Amino acid sequence: MSRRAIALIDVNNFYVSCERIFNPHLEGKPVVVLSNNDGCAVARSNEVKALGVKMGQPWFQLKDLARKHNIIAYSSNYTLYADMSHRVMTILNMFSPRQEIYSIDECFLDLTGFSNLAQYGQDIRQTIKQWTGLPVCVGIAATKTQAKLSNHIAKKFPQLDGVCDFTAMSAFEQDIWYKRIEVGEIWGIGRRLAPKLHQYGIQNVYDLKCASPIIMRNKFSVVMEKIIRELNGTSCIELEEVTPKKEIVCSRSFGVRVTQLSELEEAVSLYMRRASEKLRRQRSYAGAVSVFINTSRFNKPQENYWNETTIPLPTHTDSTILLTKTALWGLRRIYRRGFEYQKAGVRLSGLVNAQTRQTDLFGLLPKGYTSQELIEVVDHINHRMGTGTIRLTSEGMQQGWMMKREKISQEYTTNWDELLCVP
Repeated sequence: MSRRAIALIDVNNFYVSCERIFNPHLEGKPVVVLSNNDGCAVARSNEVKALGVKMGQPWFQLKDLARKHNIIAYSSNYTLYADMSHRVMTILNMFSPRQEIYSIDECFLDLTGFSNLAQYGQDIRQTIKQWTGLPVCVGIAATKTQAKLSNHIAKKFPQLDGVCDFTAMSAFEQDIWYKRIEVGEIWGIGRRLAPKLHQYGIQNVYDLKCASPIIMRNKFSVVMEKIIRELNGTSCIELEEVTPKKEIVCSRSFGVRVTQLSELEEAVSLYMRRASEKLRRQRSYAGAVSVFINTSRFNKPQENYWNETTIPLPTHTDSTILLTKTALWGLRRIYRRGFEYQKAGVRLSGLVNAQTRQTDLFGLLPKGYTSQELIEVVDHINHRMGTGTIRLTSEGMQQGWMMKREKISQEYTTNWDELLCVP
């Protein structure tokens, strides 16, 4: 029986790398990508990391540093990043019969039974680089936790040329690496649990590997036990096939403070359209709709307001019209005058597969709200002509509340008007 082998492929500095593909002049320069409303650094080039900029550091705190070192900032271009992610994941699917997409820039591949894994990892890197221009690192190991660590090593140590294969190492060689890595770098530990582990004398990965799984389970949780066993080469966290999400959330911070109900209705309508499109893409139906609004957490206590309501549906549906109508009804129930709102959002829950949902036996839903033909036509046009080409009037036209993205790049791969032209 072949020894188990799991690979984790991670795009290096994903958002920044996407920007550099279409603007090669950014290579070697300090670049950051900012969060919603250009608030915080959510992606940093290696040059920016070397300047001491932390993940999540507010942009206003970096203005002086940016001027001194010519740091280039971009707003998050979610359309571009999502499209590039889809391309990478589609290519990686060719390298294994089993794939788990873990995040927008990471995925696991099952390489059990494959030979010469280090070279196979190099083949993956070269193919992604050649076909998309994006740099990736590959970590290969017997478990998912080890694969995450080996990927971390592949990134931090250039002499490995972007691929770290734990399966080719002896236990002694693995332990040498474990002793060099702080315990907070372990998948599932992070900054929150690391200080608690330090209290028990556990400073690095090797220390945790040598800890008793049973004792640590009693002190922490069953997750901690699984992490320790995985560090010792026993697989406890299975590779998950692509499965439908159990709930879908869509929310954004506003570019300006919003006070009017009509503006909140526009935002909620837009978010629900996006959420219902995701719902249909995974072929699910929703059984409940939630809507929430809140002011800034930095407001004075008397100026703060947060509320959320959940409305069960009479029958599961994927209709944008019905879901939006329900969300707007909920919004009007929780809206309060006199507050400056910073954020709104919607949540779809109680999701069921389209093939197993309970049909509307008694005709509880009004005619027209669930027209499958209408939904399919709208989705087809929006996919072909661009998202939002056809939308509900409740989304409004001006949308002055939209989040600020003053430094956004072009939608190079999804907008005909913004494609790069080669002279």
